[in-house]
Amino acid sequence: MGYAIGVDVGGTFTDVVLRDTSGAISVAKCLSTHYDPIAGILTGVTRVLAGRDPAQVTRVVHATTLATNAVLERKGVRVAFVTTQGFRAAVPLGRYARVEEDRYDLRFTPPPPPVAAGDCFEVVERISARGAVLTPLDPDSVRRAAAAITARGIGSAAVCLLHAYANPAHERRVAEILRETIPAVVTSSETWPELREYERATTTIMSAYIGPLMASYLSRLRERLAGIGIRAPVHVMESSGGVIPAELAARRAVATIESGPAAGVLAAAGAGFADAISFDMGGTTAKTCVVRGGRPEITHEFHVGGKGSFGGRRAGTGVPIKTPAIDLAEVGAGGGSVAWLDPAGALRVGPRSAGSSPGPACYGLGGAEPTVTDANLILGYLSSASIPLSPALADKALDRLASPLGVTREQAAYAVHEIVSASMASAVHVVTVQRGIDPRGFALVASGGAGPMHAARIAARFGITTVVVPAHCGVASAAGLLSGDLSTDRVQSHLDAPDPAALLTTLAEAAATDLAVPLGTPGVRVHRSVDVRFKGQSHDLTVDWSDDRAELESRFHRRYAEVYGITQRGEIELVSYRVRVSVPADPLADTPAANAPAPAPAHHPSAGTASTRTQEPGATRTAGTGARTAERGATRVTTRRAYFPECGGYADVPVHTRRTLATEPDATVEGPAVIEDPESTIVVPPGWAATLTPAQAVHLVRSGR
Repeated sequence: MGYAIGVDVGGTFTDVVLRDTSGAISVAKCLSTHYDPIAGILTGVTRVLAGRDPAQVTRVVHATTLATNAVLERKGVRVAFVTTQGFRAAVPLGRYARVEEDRYDLRFTPPPPPVAAGDCFEVVERISARGAVLTPLDPDSVRRAAAAITARGIGSAAVCLLHAYANPAHERRVAEILRETIPAVVTSSETWPELREYERATTTIMSAYIGPLMASYLSRLRERLAGIGIRAPVHVMESSGGVIPAELAARRAVATIESGPAAGVLAAAGAGFADAISFDMGGTTAKTCVVRGGRPEITHEFHVGGKGSFGGRRAGTGVPIKTPAIDLAEVGAGGGSVAWLDPAGALRVGPRSAGSSPGPACYGLGGAEPTVTDANLILGYLSSASIPLSPALADKALDRLASPLGVTREQAAYAVHEIVSASMASAVHVVTVQRGIDPRGFALVASGGAGPMHAARIAARFGITTVVVPAHCGVASAAGLLSGDLSTDRVQSHLDAPDPAALLTTLAEAAATDLAVPLGTPGVRVHRSVDVRFKGQSHDLTVDWSDDRAELESRFHRRYAEVYGITQRGEIELVSYRVRVSVPADPLADTPAANAPAPAPAHHPSAGTASTRTQEPGATRTAGTGARTAERGATRVTTRRAYFPECGGYADVPVHTRRTLATEPDATVEGPAVIEDPESTIVVPPGWAATLTPAQAVHLVRSGR
C-alpha cells in the first residue's frame, strides 16, 4: 500500500492529511489561497510529504467549495435552458418565498433567476407522466433552438423536457442535435431523472452552470499534482458523503455542492458513538448534523443560497437542488467571524468573516476588525505557541468594541465568545429540537480549528453531557475524506413500476458502471430504497426497500408516524427508486502508529504557508503571557491565565497536550483547563472533566451543574 492524501479547502484554511503505509497520520495546515486554490493545496501537500517519495501516493481525495462558491457568487458559465414547448417561463418565473425580513419589505425584489428569460428555449415535443409519446419530437425545432443559442454566444445548455424521467428518448435526441454546435450539453435524465419539473430543471441547470468550471479545475489539479510527482487517481467527496472519481465529478458537478461539509460529518460518524451530533467550526462557518445509528441524516433536496433561520434553509429561497446530501445546518460563525455593532448599538458576530486575507487582527496580516479568534486570544483560550499571534493587535481590535459598549476589554471578548456560541447552538437546535429529536442522549463531536473551544458551552445549553474531540480534530474534514467509501447514487421516478426489482437492478448496474467496478465484485455494497406516499398526497418519504409489500408498507407507516407524529393508514404508491453502490475505503488505521503524535504543523500566518515539525516526547510548549511551567514526570504542563466567569474572571489554569493528559491520575483533568493540539485548542470549563481514550480522542464529561 502507498500513501493516501486527503485535502480539504475551506474559506480560511486548507487542510492536508497524509496516511502512510504504517497507518500513521501527518497533517499540514495553511491559509487558503483564494486567487488560486491549487496553490494552497500544493503547499500543503509538499509540506505533508516531508521528503517522502510522491510517486508512492496512490490516492488523493479532495473536498472543495468550488461548486458552492460558483453558485453563491454567480461565477458559473452562461447556460441556455431548453424545455418542452409551452414551459420556457417555468424557470424565469421561479418559486420564491418571502421569509425573515423580506416578509415586511413592501418593495421586495425576487432574486434573479438562474437562467435569464432570453436564454430559455422551447422545442416541439410532449411525453406523458407514464412515458407515452403524446407529441413526437420535431428535430427542426431543436436545430432552430441550437442556432439561436449559438448566435447568443452560449456554450453550455441544460435540457429538461417535461416528464423526461419517465421516457428519456426525446432528451437524448435533443442532446445529440445540440452537441453538433454546443460544446457542453447536460440533460435531466442523465443528471437526476426524478419527478417535480422545477426542481429537476434547476438541478440540471446548476450542473451545466458549474460543470465546465469543475472539469477545468480538476484537470488543472491533476496536472499540477503530476508536476510534483503525484500521478495517483484524484477522487472528490460528493454531497452525500461518498467519494467519486474526478471524471464523474466533472460530469455530475452538482453532486459536489456540499462536498466540504460532508467530510467533517463522516469523521464524526466514526467517533465511536452511534448517536452523535457533528459540530464542525472552522474559520468562516460552523456546520452541524445529526448521526443516528452510525449513519448521518440524508436529505434528497436542499437549497443553495437560500434564506432561513439559524442555519435552516426555507423552501422557496435559493436554488433547489435534487440530489442526495448530508442534512446540515450551517451558520456564518467561525474563528474569523467579525464582531460589530449594529445601528442600535447591539453587539453582533458574523456572518461576515475576515477569512484568510486579511484574517483576524492578531494574525498581523493587515486585519483590524475584532473577530472571534481575537476574543479567544484575549480570554486566554488561545496562545501564540504553535501559531504566532499578536495579543497587542487583538487588544487594539477589541477595544473598538469595549469603549462604545462601556465594558472592559475582557467583558467584550467574553460577550463575543458567548454570542458566537449562541449562534452555533441555534444550528444544533435546527437539526435536533426543531425536528423532534431530544439531543440529551447524543454525544457532541467537535471538530475544526475552533470547534473544541466552544463545544462544551454549546453542549451545556442542550443538557448534553458528553463532548468528543477526535484525534486530529483540527483537520477532521481532511481526515474524514480518507474514510469515505467510493460510492455513487442513482434514482429513477416511475409511478408504481411493474417490476421494481428489475428497475433497482438496472439502477445498480448503472451506478457500478459510474464507478468502473463490476457489480458482483467482492466488497461492493448496494443499498436500495424507495420513495413512498399515500395515494392522493403529493409528498413522499424514503424508506429502505423490501420485496415484501406488507413489510414495505409497515416501514412507510412507521416513518410517517416519526415525521408527522400521527398514525395513518391507506393505499400507498411507489414514486421513485434509489440505489447507492459503495466500495469500502480503508478506514483510518486504529494502530499505535496511527495514533502516535504525528508531525505537527506550525502555521505562520504572516508567511501564508504551513510547515511541519516533530513534537518530541516531553517537549515544552511556549505559553502565553504570564504562563509558568510545571514538571510532571517525563512530561511538562504549562499554566496560564484564562477567563472563566465561574472563577470570577481570570484564573491560572493548566494547559495540557494530549501527551500530558495521558500522564494524569486516571487520565482525567478537571476543568477549568485548556488542552492544546497542533491544529486546535480544547477548552474545558468548570464542571467538566477531560479524559484521553486509547484512540487519542479527548472525552469531556459534564461533572456538575
